[in-house]
Amino acid sequence: MDVNGVGWIAAIIVGGLAGWLAEMVMKSNTGVLMNIIMGIIGAVLLNAILAALNMQSFGTGWVAYLITGFIGACILIFLGRVIRR
Repeated sequence: MDVNGVGWIAAIIVGGLAGWLAEMVMKSNTGVLMNIIMGIIGAVLLNAILAALNMQSFGTGWVAYLITGFIGACILIFLGRVIRR
């Protein structure tokens, strides 16, 4: 099985990197496990949003997964902040 052209182990590694980058940009304070979760769920979330809007995703592969996970994780951090307020 693969996610966006990336295997599961690579999805965990790239998802963690995407979550960490989003954490740095959005200045949030989360741990390594939460970074991995945010990166993976963020990529799935953004792909679902793009599919609902009939827009093309960023493609397949590691770089596309990193970009999608980063943007999706930023969206998740933003939504978390909105809900907590």
